[in-house]
Amino acid sequence: MILQGKGFYLWKIAACEGGNPNLIAYEAQKAGLTHVLVKIADGIYKYNYDYEKKIDLVPPLTQALRSRGIQVLGWHYIYGNDPIGEARIAVRRMRELELDGYVIDAEMEYKEPGKRAAASRFMQQIRLGLPDTLVALSSFRYPSYHPQLPWREFLERCDLNMPQVYWMKANNPGAQLVRSVREFQNLNPFRPIFPTGAAFPEHGWQPTASEVVEFMETARNLELEGVNFWSWDSTRARMPELWKVIAEFQWEETKPPPDIVQQYIQALNQRDPQQVTGLYTPTAVHISASRTIQGQEALGQYFADLLTRRLPDGKFNLVASSGAGNTRHLSWTATSSAGNIYNGSDTLGLLQGKIAYHYSNYTIRQAV
Repeated sequence: MILQGKGFYLWKIAACEGGNPNLIAYEAQKAGLTHVLVKIADGIYKYNYDYEKKIDLVPPLTQALRSRGIQVLGWHYIYGNDPIGEARIAVRRMRELELDGYVIDAEMEYKEPGKRAAASRFMQQIRLGLPDTLVALSSFRYPSYHPQLPWREFLERCDLNMPQVYWMKANNPGAQLVRSVREFQNLNPFRPIFPTGAAFPEHGWQPTASEVVEFMETARNLELEGVNFWSWDSTRARMPELWKVIAEFQWEETKPPPDIVQQYIQALNQRDPQQVTGLYTPTAVHISASRTIQGQEALGQYFADLLTRRLPDGKFNLVASSGAGNTRHLSWTATSSAGNIYNGSDTLGLLQGKIAYHYSNYTIRQAV
């Protein structure tokens, strides 16, 4: 799954558009949202489930959103007191709802003593149960303010980092977002940032329309893939002017085309060797631990073998990327019925936007 553009967190389905899934989907499409994040669990319990009537409110909303081309992610507030139980409900909900991604909301409770081990156990179970699912962490904006939180234990098994960049009692969202990104860039491991901005009132404070636009413009200038906002429930009901400016903001209009790294991973997931080799120069060189090949014909044979024999039905996931100009470094994973790759590490050398030199190092572990 590739996540881009504008998204909104949705807390209580019944509090949004009268609980009407078709109206929620209509408003999401009209606002240009690419995705909606719906709460599916709280601790060890289902959420947005009517226990009295025994009705799950999420499936009809998911169907309505997808009918309009909008991705649906499930988010889950966790406490860490029963990490195995919380992981089980997460896996169960994600599988039964067949959502596009899973977002972990870990906050104050995970700053308590002993929660580092809980985070490790939780994430291990999440990845065992959801090996091919996009997983993101939603937590505090500045790791320097919250060193007790088990950042490493969460992020090392996540694909994205969704910090809550809420500029309460202030009016400098751009500066706060820049600081958040810089702090996470210095944190190991680093995961691509997909920040969440403030679109809610709290204790007499509320963001202004110009501040919300500044937040989105800063994210785009930092070349982030997109932004989220918290939350649909409060914005639509209490701050319609903020909803309006978010809806009118054209994320794609000035967004640069995907970097060569994103194009490469996307092409692999399309499972089309010609699409992959189209990213290379005619005389490109590909070097691996076992051999060196040159030219698009040889590259086509290599990728056809990789995608059909060695990793049939393979799904490739970009873990991290860095570099600028004519050099890129990327780490990646892949899963398939024949084997898995957990240590993909590549370097790309570019010539006029195409790959001229590609060094790739990985190990395929045979599926058991």
